[in-house]
Amino acid sequence: MLDAPAPQMPTQNPPVMQRVRGRGRVIFGPQGLRDLHQSGSAKAMMPKIHTGTPEVVFLNTSGGLTGGDRLEYHLEALDQTTLIGTSQTAERAYASTATSEAAEVKVDLIAGQGASLEWLPQETILFEKSRLTRTTHATIAADARLLFVESLVLGRAAMGETIQTLHLKDTRRVTRAGRLEFLDPFEINADVLAGRDSAVTLGYMRAFATIGLFDQGAEALADLLKPLSQQGVKTGVSGWNGKLIIRAMAQDGYPLRRYVAQVLTKIRGTTLPRVWQV
Repeated sequence: MLDAPAPQMPTQNPPVMQRVRGRGRVIFGPQGLRDLHQSGSAKAMMPKIHTGTPEVVFLNTSGGLTGGDRLEYHLEALDQTTLIGTSQTAERAYASTATSEAAEVKVDLIAGQGASLEWLPQETILFEKSRLTRTTHATIAADARLLFVESLVLGRAAMGETIQTLHLKDTRRVTRAGRLEFLDPFEINADVLAGRDSAVTLGYMRAFATIGLFDQGAEALADLLKPLSQQGVKTGVSGWNGKLIIRAMAQDGYPLRRYVAQVLTKIRGTTLPRVWQV
């Protein structure tokens, strides 16, 4: 009697991971809100304020980003409009699987003729094995004003987290009246982290911020801001041709946040959005 063939085990396909998709779009004009779109995990809130300047607070309701997630924000101030954009809390990039694509965040900022646009999100915290590609593109008119800040924190010092592996590609671009005014690519990977003791890479720092002001006479603020300091924070301030760029880095996110708040308050001449103060 012939032996019966061994039963065939059913082929199991790899599980399909759920991915985040979110898109928020807000446009303001001199008379108020002109367009609002929010879908997926991206939400745009407009809290009641008493300063007379519209404020948009973006929120990613997924609680963070992992490989393959996609998030888009669009913030636009039409001609002769003043507008502030921020985020409800710190964004978080969590560990991604080895085979997944990087999480992607795209931010489009537009300021029309005579407009003033401020993009003041809170920091982004990167965790071990996170993979994030972020692009921020600002398109501003010839006489528009733009103020932005971007802060990054590599793990949480209070939790004893030391990041050994991640991949970040972060690019900021500002175009004024069709001309490239500022291009700022920044990349961190495992090789950079392995040499973090070098002064030409991270110098043992784990928190970084870039603040940019694009406005007529912005360079004149450089001498006013250079004396500002915060214990544990290293800074550099440059101003030229209607541009002001501040770089700052620290061994922890908290002193960096305090320095950033100090600089932004000085530039703006008023307090930060309420979500920064909670």
